[in-house]
This record gives sequence, structure tokens and C-alpha cells, in this order.
Amino acid sequence: MHSTPSTAARRLPRVGILLFDDVKMLDFVGPAEVFFEANQRSAGYEIVTISRTGQPVTTSMGIQVAVQTSVADAGRLDTLIVPGTEKALTVFADPQLLDAVAELASRSTRIAGICTGAFGLAAAGLLAGKSATTHWKFSSTLAERFPDIDVQAEAIFVHDGNTFTSAGVAAGIDLALSLLELDYGPGVARSVAQLLLVHMKRSGNQSQFSAALQGPPPRTPLITVITDHISEDPSRPYTVGSLASFANVSPRHLTRVMRDELGMSPIEYVTSMRLDLAVSYLDSGASVADAAAHSGYATPVSLRRSFVARFTITPSEYQRRFQSTRRDARV
Repeated sequence: MHSTPSTAARRLPRVGILLFDDVKMLDFVGPAEVFFEANQRSAGYEIVTISRTGQPVTTSMGIQVAVQTSVADAGRLDTLIVPGTEKALTVFADPQLLDAVAELASRSTRIAGICTGAFGLAAAGLLAGKSATTHWKFSSTLAERFPDIDVQAEAIFVHDGNTFTSAGVAAGIDLALSLLELDYGPGVARSVAQLLLVHMKRSGNQSQFSAALQGPPPRTPLITVITDHISEDPSRPYTVGSLASFANVSPRHLTRVMRDELGMSPIEYVTSMRLDLAVSYLDSGASVADAAAHSGYATPVSLRRSFVARFTITPSEYQRRFQSTRRDARV
């Protein structure tokens, strides 16, 4: 008996990952793990590793990695992943590699650059007139070399048409989770995020710079101990007194040293960390009230004040924009 379209086995979406010498391992291993884990929670993906010639590549760590196929034999792809490298300016100056990027892109429905992989997409002419991001360390260089790109320097990832770009390292996982959500829905993406023990999920327009990464790092053991303590659970009912007692110093001394090193008071740091936590709850679908409660805010109104002060929009408006972006991306 012949299969009908409703009974025939559905072709799995093909994810092709282009590898090359000096590629950064985490830039491709992180997203690949997302797609691989999705195979345990959904119909999943066919994951294909590719090099220009089909020969093994040597990563930035000096580890040789075999691939499954060459560019010529890779066939059509639903998603092309171009990871990054610390040597982006030289690696993506290779005309043969850029030809490989362009050739694969011409056979792909959507294209994703991880970290400095954006330089590869840009040099191949795939980001002209579009918005994109990359690791903050390289964002000014990307903007200078490719002035026709609207570089969103702080964004975790950016979606513009059929192209996706992400900031560095862990942001590639955020981008892969976003692609997974577009393909199989938020439930599958959330399940995979839980399996990988990562947040589900930071939105693309969330800043690369969380409170823990803004400004200079702690210089002394005292402030390192305090910031680590707060980061463990920002929702606790901290006071300057309780934090000073934890570190066995006076409240006045703690406040002075923290302002000197981080440019903010202990309570201002707590508030920033709570806001980062609240954003992650909002991104994963929690209500404003639940996000406030789980992040340590006394009331949703308190969360709203902090949210507006940093982002200039309310938590509810943030969620509406985020959900609207997800719906639009599925169209």
C-alpha cells in the first residue's frame, strides 16, 4: 500500500554545521547539543557536520575533529550554522572558505552565525542591510568593517529575515533554543533547556551584559565572596546588615568597598541581579506576579519600577513584544 502525505515518514529538518581550522569548539558543540537533545524530546533533526573538502579540521584547542561530508556533497539544509573563531579576521579572509559559506547558504532555508561566525556571514555578503550581533569584544570591529550592517552590540542574538546571529559562547545555545522553539514549540525548547541545565530562555534583545558582567570585576576577596553569595539566590531578603554580617565586616565598610569596586551599593547590586532573574522568568512564560515573587520582589509593582528604570518599558510590554517576535518569526 502506498503511503499518503499524512502517513509518510516526515523528513527531519537538516542542520548543517560548517567546520574549519581554528574553529572555536564551544561555538559549535553548544548549539549541536541543543539539536541533539531535541531528538530525545521531538521528531528532532538530522545533524550534519561539514568541512570545505570533507577532511577533518583542527579546532582552536588543537583537537582534530572529523566531519561527515564536504560542501559539495552536503545537499540542501534547513539550517546552516557557521560557528566562530578567535582568528575571525584572518580565517574569514580565506576566499575558499567564504565561497563555501556562500554555497551552503544558497542551499539553506535559514542561516545562523555563532559569535564571530557573523564575520563569515558578513564577508560572504549575507548580512548586508541587516541587523546582526557578535561577541561584544568584536562588535566594534564588525561595525567598522561592514558599515552596511546594523550591529546590535549588546543583544544576545538577533533575527533578521532568514539570518540569525548570536553573541559568544553560551549565547549560541540561546540562539539554538530559539530555533528549536520556532520548529517544535516552547514546550520542547523548555524541556531541552532543562536537560542542559540552562535558562529557558534569554530573549534575543536581552543585553549581553547581566549585572554580574557589567562594569569592572571584583578586585578583592571580600567583594568576590559577596557577589557570589548574592548570585547563588538573588531572591533572598538581603539587607546591607545581613550581607556585612555574612562577610564579617561593618555595613559601612562593605558599602564603601563595593561602591569603589563595582560602582554600586550592595542593595543596588542585589536589585540588578533580581531583575536579571525576573527577566529569565518572564522569558520562560511566567506571569509578572510569579516572576516578581520568584525573584524576591515584594510586589509586582516593585518589579515594574525596577524594570522601567532599566529597560524603559514595563514587564508586561516586554513580554508582549517578546511573544510577538516569536509569533512573527514562525510566519
